[in-house]
Amino acid sequence: MIHVTFIAPDGQQTTIEAEEDSTLMQAAVAHDVDGIVGECGGAMMCATCHCHVDAAWQDRTGGPSPDEVEMLEGAAAEVDDRSRLSCQIRLTPALDGLVVHLPEEQM
Repeated sequence: MIHVTFIAPDGQQTTIEAEEDSTLMQAAVAHDVDGIVGECGGAMMCATCHCHVDAAWQDRTGGPSPDEVEMLEGAAAEVDDRSRLSCQIRLTPALDGLVVHLPEEQM
């Protein structure tokens, strides 16, 4: 299991145990994490799973692909250099303990 902590804009933290090889979006939706919608189901057709990877984890998650960057242009909340679509982050043992911050809004 991979442990992931989501930090809401108000500072509330939610830690979940996710299946290895699932995406961060799938894990968040399966655990009813408020703030990750995943409207397109992970097809990278929306930006409702936008998140900000904690700076301490950016090297391990890597950066967004060019297609992901293009999709993030439609995100409802501010996009920055830590922005990712959670549907594009595959959870591996190297990401056990991952911390991500949720945006103010998704839609």
